[in-house]
Amino acid sequence: MSPVTAAAVLVGRDNELALLDGLLREAARGRGAAVLIEGEPGIGKSALVHAAVTAAPDAGCQVFWGAGDELSTALPLLPFLDALKVREPSVNARRNTIVGLLRGEIAADRGADVPATLAEQLLALVAEESAVRPVVLVIDDLQWADPASVTLWGRLARTARQAPLLLIGTARPVPHRDDLLALHRLAGDDGRIQLTGLAEPAVADLVAVLAGGRPDGSLLRLAEGAAGNPLYLTELVAALLRGSNLTLTPAGTAALADGTDLGGQPGSSGPGSIPGSLSAVIADRLGFVTGQVRDVLRAAALLGVDFEISDLAIVLGRGLPDLLPAVDEARVAGVLAESGSSLGFRHPMIRAALYEEMPAAVRAAWHRDAARALAAAGAPPERVARQLLCAADGSGPAEVVDERMLDWLVRNADQLVGQAPGVAAELLAQAVASTPHGAAHHDWLVSRLADALFRTGDNARAAQVANQALDFVTEPDLLVDLHWTLAQCRIKAGQSAESLATLDQALETPGLSVKHRARLLVVAARTHSSFGETETAGQVARIALAAAEEATDAWAMGWALHVLSLVTAVQGRLTESLPLSDRALIVTRSDPGLADLRLLLQINKAVTLGNLDRYEEAVAVAGEALHLADEVGTAIRLGQAHCVLAQCLFETGRWDDALAEIERLPENIQESAAVCCDLGMAAVISFHRGEVAAARGYLEAAAPHAGRLGHRLIPQLALAHSLDHEHTGALPEALTALTGAFDEISEEIELENLLPDVVRLAARTGDLELAQSLAGQAAKLAKGSEIPHRQANALYCEGLLDHDAGRLLTAAERYQDASRPLLAAKAYEAAAAEFLRADDRGRAREAFVQAVEAYTSIGAAADVARLRAAFRAHGIHRGPHSRHRRAVSGWDSLTDTEVKVAGMVAEGLSNPEIAAKLMLSRRTVSTHVSHILKKLGVASRTDIARESALRTVSPR
Repeated sequence: MSPVTAAAVLVGRDNELALLDGLLREAARGRGAAVLIEGEPGIGKSALVHAAVTAAPDAGCQVFWGAGDELSTALPLLPFLDALKVREPSVNARRNTIVGLLRGEIAADRGADVPATLAEQLLALVAEESAVRPVVLVIDDLQWADPASVTLWGRLARTARQAPLLLIGTARPVPHRDDLLALHRLAGDDGRIQLTGLAEPAVADLVAVLAGGRPDGSLLRLAEGAAGNPLYLTELVAALLRGSNLTLTPAGTAALADGTDLGGQPGSSGPGSIPGSLSAVIADRLGFVTGQVRDVLRAAALLGVDFEISDLAIVLGRGLPDLLPAVDEARVAGVLAESGSSLGFRHPMIRAALYEEMPAAVRAAWHRDAARALAAAGAPPERVARQLLCAADGSGPAEVVDERMLDWLVRNADQLVGQAPGVAAELLAQAVASTPHGAAHHDWLVSRLADALFRTGDNARAAQVANQALDFVTEPDLLVDLHWTLAQCRIKAGQSAESLATLDQALETPGLSVKHRARLLVVAARTHSSFGETETAGQVARIALAAAEEATDAWAMGWALHVLSLVTAVQGRLTESLPLSDRALIVTRSDPGLADLRLLLQINKAVTLGNLDRYEEAVAVAGEALHLADEVGTAIRLGQAHCVLAQCLFETGRWDDALAEIERLPENIQESAAVCCDLGMAAVISFHRGEVAAARGYLEAAAPHAGRLGHRLIPQLALAHSLDHEHTGALPEALTALTGAFDEISEEIELENLLPDVVRLAARTGDLELAQSLAGQAAKLAKGSEIPHRQANALYCEGLLDHDAGRLLTAAERYQDASRPLLAAKAYEAAAAEFLRADDRGRAREAFVQAVEAYTSIGAAADVARLRAAFRAHGIHRGPHSRHRRAVSGWDSLTDTEVKVAGMVAEGLSNPEIAAKLMLSRRTVSTHVSHILKKLGVASRTDIARESALRTVSPR
């Protein structure tokens, strides 16, 4: 419904209206909020919000209004897409990106989660709109919204306080949904308005307004049966007026007319002229429209609560001028109302009454005809799809997907698979069932069905469909697509042998072109790589690259080079990996269909640069990848880019910034491995800072994700579990937590990051054989290498075993050269212990001071306290220049980055503008703002600006 129209009669909601008005004024001043309004149908949720947002333009706010719809629950994010009007022509780059994703014009990798990507884009769009002008965003009827929309509302609710955004949601108590219960808990008592029936005085006031006079006792007694429901009261009084059952006395009192039959009054079961229920009074209103108008309204009910009048004309096969008299009559009768640039039923219950009075078979047939008409007119695919889905409820698949609709599905399947894979899978399954083998498009539909099922997460069924299709599909492009889908499914299921056997058979196909051979070889190389068969993966990738170059196929060349660069890096030949990545980026540069591969290449290049200790370049490349992922990438790539950036920040000791990156994305849009990596790093930081409860909370949160990975262990998470054991003094268990990962980690690059801690723990527990073996591994990796951290690892391990303090100091210096302060601190600490062991107290104190300085630089308070306690027993103290521990609240608790962000908030910059200046993602800036609000104990950006201004006068 229209967000800014004349409000309906609103009585008895003064407190609620005042609350919303206050929140709107606060949003206009920069302090946002989220509020969830709950109540039964007709209780006045939408009317309350309409009344509240009429003041928005005067307050300088822009209003966006969307609503859930019973017909669209399978279409992801439709309420937000409608609210933000993304389909309207625009010069805004973000809006055009969203439209490109919806139309399938922006390419994503096979299996990419486009709805998750759309959600990220919509989050960014809301942030950008809020930066231009304060925003009031309303999502009405959340009980009918799709799960992705409910999740997105929750995500916005968590950050609304940081921006000039008033987020409003309305919901009925039924149907019961777990995600809505989660929103209910998220809103809390302060963020929730529970609307109940009007009190008696308010009922009297409402009836007086509706009837034109104060109600007498008999009218009030009749109104009691409405239980204070405003819609019921409104419809009841309207029914009385239509039936001439109300009179006004000379004194201006509204009374029931003489002879009015009260047999059907509310709460009564007998027949009578006064309708006895809410559904009955709505039916009474509809009974006063002519038969021709009722037919138009039934057709409108097929389209949903809100609809385009042009769609209504298409469905009825009539011209707009011919429809206007019926539409005008329906508006006068109070059935239809304007809804922005569209039309809508005055209340969803009116639409429901019209829809449900039609027999199911009639509805299904009419939905099917509506789908055909809309498809022929070129309506957006989602509008056609929801008609087809409703048609399927009452008919067999052959009736739904006839030849005309099959042609439409062929033209629009790719777009539907990306935007709404669940909907696409259902329609494609119907199409495949109604299309015989050998018929035109059958094989193509099967390949799209397999892809859609894979995107919905139904890997078993996707693999079954793809595998069966390989028995009859002969078209080379489709064969490659099916093998790609099948390989992805089997990789997730751990079935490498089956996948490779099928690929070998396909490669033996007579007459296979060089191009398609190259593409199948790429699938095989990726499969080998995914199962840790790096040597074989490299061999197959080189063969694939040669074939791709012969065929001049950029797709196959790009993917083959990607596998080669990945394999080379995993084998530890890092300097050889970079040129392969750069070459792949050049090959894929001119093909927009390879945008996702380019993003993956950039992410992996950042990883390689970090492993070479070229962190400044790594952070820059990761930032570029993050920016691209934020603009057009999939949610998975966005998570990967954030994870890589967080690792670079973690390893270089920028722990506050690393935590900000880790906190920026919800776990449900990340791969389990990335979540485990992120939470592992967060736990490691917390253990080193002495925040044991928080660290164990991160480990607990990681547990279900680790369970999905089976026996595969993530180094960062293994290190965190080891620290947990070490904190309790269980050193053998701490060692096992790390060595247990070795059987599962075949990549040297992952193994070497655990070597220093494993050798340290092995030496402390007396397992010298293991310590010496792994020290030899570190020496082997360092031999001939110029990578600083590799040289440092070898020196550190040898220094520990040989009790060589000088070698440990050199290791610390090389760790400093590698920009790895945590490892440098550990090396300085070990050197101090060895000097002390040799009774060289002067040099022990020097190394001790350097260790404390290094630990302090990264905020490792627990290590500083532990180290001071250990050396205090030997009479060694920190000295006069000890830094004070950072405060935990107030301005002095802010990190350097947070101080910069606070200053820019004070300058009036929005989160996107701050992100651009600091080369951070807007989500990371949002996290920093959250931390600043919490540390300062304030509630708005205005408060931050005030605190910053005070510090400008009196510098920190």
